[in-house]
Amino acid sequence: MAIIVRLDEMLARRKKRSKELAEYVGITEQNISLIKTGRIKGIRFNTLEKMCEFLECQPGDILEFIPEGK
Repeated sequence: MAIIVRLDEMLARRKKRSKELAEYVGITEQNISLIKTGRIKGIRFNTLEKMCEFLECQPGDILEFIPEGK
């Protein structure tokens, strides 16, 4: 099973930059980069909430679950 991070896609759809998102959420651009590449073990709900607020989207627009073997 895998969780796919689609943050890049949402940023492109909304015509926003990682730097703007990082400033709004209150985390570093490096941390945004780590989230975008999926190199994280977890994400705080308040961080996800701020990202969704900024991008005007739902958590499912940023994160997708793909079962094993698909």
